[in-house]
Amino acid sequence: MPAGPMTIAALLKCYREGTLTPRQLVDAIAARTAGNDRHHVWIRALTLDEMMRYVDALGGHTPDSLPLFGIPFAIKDNIDLAGVPTTAACPAYAYTPEKSAAVVERLIAAGAIPIGKANLDQFATGLSGQRSPYGACRNALDPRYASGGSSSGSAVAVALGLAAFSLGTDTAGSGRVPAAFNGLVGLKPTKGILSTLGVVPACKSLDCVSIFAHSADDAQRVFDVARAAVPGDPYAREWMPRAGGPSSRTRDATLSGMRFGVPLRSQLEFFGNESYALAFDTALDQLRETGARLIEIDFAPFLETARLLYEGPFVAERLAAIKPFFDTQPGALHAVTRAIIGGAQRWSAAEAFAAFDRLASLRMCADAVWQKIDAIVTPTSPTTATIDELEADPIGVNARFGYYTNFVNLLDLAAVAVPAGVCEGGAHAGLPFGLSFVGRAHADHMLLDLARAWLAEPTREPERTAVAAAGTHAAQETCQHESASRRVALAVVGAHLRGQPLNGQLTQREARYLRTTKTAPLYRLYALPAAANGGMAKPGLVRLPQGQDGAAIDVEVWDLPLTAYGDFMTLVPSPLSIGTLTLADGAQVQGFLCESAGLQGAVDITAFGGWRAYLASGTMPSIDEKAQ
Repeated sequence: MPAGPMTIAALLKCYREGTLTPRQLVDAIAARTAGNDRHHVWIRALTLDEMMRYVDALGGHTPDSLPLFGIPFAIKDNIDLAGVPTTAACPAYAYTPEKSAAVVERLIAAGAIPIGKANLDQFATGLSGQRSPYGACRNALDPRYASGGSSSGSAVAVALGLAAFSLGTDTAGSGRVPAAFNGLVGLKPTKGILSTLGVVPACKSLDCVSIFAHSADDAQRVFDVARAAVPGDPYAREWMPRAGGPSSRTRDATLSGMRFGVPLRSQLEFFGNESYALAFDTALDQLRETGARLIEIDFAPFLETARLLYEGPFVAERLAAIKPFFDTQPGALHAVTRAIIGGAQRWSAAEAFAAFDRLASLRMCADAVWQKIDAIVTPTSPTTATIDELEADPIGVNARFGYYTNFVNLLDLAAVAVPAGVCEGGAHAGLPFGLSFVGRAHADHMLLDLARAWLAEPTREPERTAVAAAGTHAAQETCQHESASRRVALAVVGAHLRGQPLNGQLTQREARYLRTTKTAPLYRLYALPAAANGGMAKPGLVRLPQGQDGAAIDVEVWDLPLTAYGDFMTLVPSPLSIGTLTLADGAQVQGFLCESAGLQGAVDITAFGGWRAYLASGTMPSIDEKAQ
C-alpha cells in the first residue's frame, strides 16, 4: 500500500514499481469493508469475488495503457452499477440495473474498480448525511459530527482511505459540503458534462455527477475520463473549455493576478460559528499573499437564487422525479425526506413559471458580476453540526449548510471545494474547514487549476490569526509546524503512547510527538478487561458529567496529517472512540475516550494519574490472572 493518502498517482506508482498489484489492493480493501461499518459508509459493499471480476478484466493492460488502471472507487447509491441494487437509500424503491450508469461504464473501461455502493441522504435530498435508513453517516474525522450530504458515504469512503476517488451527485451542494466536512477536494462540474444517464434523479434539470478525491490532479484525471456527451442523455452537453484569459491557464497556473469575488462583509453568514469565520478570514489573507486580487461583490442575487431552490416551487422537480413511487408508497420514505418532497404539492404551475421568470432576472444580475472577476471564493459551508444537533432540528440545521452552495446549479455555474485548514479552539477544534472556488460554465479546468495552486501553497504566517483567537498552547504548537493547516492534534492516553504496543499506528502515518501534558481535571481512567480487547491491556478515559469531581490524567499530544487521520480512526475499536478532550491549559484537541458501556469489568485506576504510572506500579494483573 502507498504511504500517505490513497491517491491515483501513488497507486499507479506502486503498480509500476511492482510493489503492489490490483489483486493485493482489492484483498486489503475487502478485509476492511467486510468489518464493522462504524461510519455507515456503505449500503452495499462489493464482495471480494465481485471486485475480483473487475481485477481479472485488467489482464493484458498496464498502468500505462489505462488511465485508471486498478484504481478503486466508490459509487453513490443513486448511480447504477450493473448487477448491484440501486436503492437511493430507500429499500422499497430498490431495483437491480442490467447496465451501469454511463459515467460508471467510462470509468470501468479506463481500468477503475468499483468497491461498493455508498450511503446517502435518501433520494439525494439533504446536505447532512443523516437521512438514511441505512444509518446516519459519520464524519471520517470525528464521528460525532455530520458527514455532510447527500453524497455522504462517497466522501467518507475516500477520507477513510477505502477508495482513491468516488462518485457523488450534486444538485444543491451535495458534492461539495461532504468534501469540506471530510477534508477533500469535491468537483461539481458544469451541468451535463458528466452524463446523468443511469442516475436516479433528484432535480433532473439541475443534477450533476460529482467527484471526490484527495487532490486536484486526481479529480481532473477522473473528470477527463468520465466526461462525454452520451447519446440518449437529454441533458448532455459538449464540454467547451473556455479559451483566453485566466480560464485557459495550464497546470502551471498560480493564484497571482486572479480576481476573486468575495461577498460583502454584511452578506457573509456563519450562524455563530466563530471558528469558521476566523478560518475564512485566514484563507482570504493567504490568497492576498499569493498576489490574488480580492474584489467585494454584491452577493444578493446569488443568495436569492439559493433561496429559490427549497423555499419556492423548484422543489416540485424532486416530487416529479419520483411521483409514482411517492403517490403509492409515501410511508416508505424517511420522515424528513417525505416532508420536504411532499411539501412541493402546495405549489401551482403558475407559481413555478413565476419562479422561472425570477430566476432569469437573477441570472442576468449575477452575470454582470463576471465582468470584473475570474472566480468567486466563499466558504463551502458556513458551519458544521453534530449528529445530535441535526437530530434535534433536521431541516433548520441542514438548511444552513447550503448557504454558499444552493445557487450554483440554478445559475449554471461550476465549482470546486478544497480543504482550507482546520478549526482552532472551541467545540470544532481539529475539524476541517473548506473553501469553494466558483466559476462560469465550462471553466472546470480553470477551477481545478485554482484548486491545484491553492493546495500547493505552503502554510503561511496568517495562520497565527487562528492561533491567537484559540488562545491555546496546542494551537500555538500546531502553528510552529509546517503544513499545520492539514494536520490534526491528537491526545493519546494508553497503548499509543511512545514505547507502547500501538505507537506504530501513529508513526507509520507520519504522526509527530509534540509534548506530554495532562487533561483538565474532568476525567477518570479505567483499566479495561484485556479479554475484551484482544488480550491487550488498554485504558479507557471517561469524561464525567458536569458537576462531578474528576482528575487530571497524563496524555501525550501528537499531530498527524489530516489525510491520514480518517484512516487512523478506522483502527480504533469499540468501546474506544475519538472525541474532543480538554487539556489542563484549556486547549481542546481530539483524543481517545471510552464509551461507558465498555466499562463492565474495568478497574478504576484514576489514582495513578496515568497509564504509565499504572503499568510501573506492578499492580496490573498477570497474564494468568487475566485468564481467570
